Amino acid sequence: MGFRDHALSARARYAPRVAAIKLRPVQEDDLEALAAGQSREADPWDWFGFRPANALRRHFVADGMISQESGTLAVETSGGTLVGTVSWFAVQHGPSAACRAWNIGISLFPDHRGREYGSAAQRALAEYLFATTLFERVEAETDIENIAEQRALEKAGFTREGVLRHSQFRDGRWRDNVLYGVLRAEVDSARP
Repeated sequence: MGFRDHALSARARYAPRVAAIKLRPVQEDDLEALAAGQSREADPWDWFGFRPANALRRHFVADGMISQESGTLAVETSGGTLVGTVSWFAVQHGPSAACRAWNIGISLFPDHRGREYGSAAQRALAEYLFATTLFERVEAETDIENIAEQRALEKAGFTREGVLRHSQFRDGRWRDNVLYGVLRAEVDSARP
């Protein structure tokens, strides 16, 4: 089952107050807004340094921002407003292909944070990845100081699993991350 064959609208079936959003492939018209969102001011939790000015466009031209190993989808409201992106990449936890998991991330535009779009988008992305791949696990990491994202992941059904000490170098120093995970059965059991 491919991306276009799977419905990706998040509904309140797993959390009564989660906002309705839709995930969709990134379109060329989105690139300018997405590039503007890649700054320290716009998203300090996802700023790892300056990127080439045309990096997003090159990635979009190369594969539409979706490949076998990683991807990025646009997050939009039910009214069609672009509010940010979700992304994923494969991580290896052992020597065989069966030991792989998806690591996901999110970047919402500043004026759309705090409206529960993050919980809905991350849950919808986990559902999509389980519906279209054989991976058993989806995980996410966030800075130990990013309390809003920790709450969003918990509301999306992820379980806090531990702290990864000095796992990221960002903004001039080593930072601890909190690791969250959700398993296929946990997402399947939450469906009506």
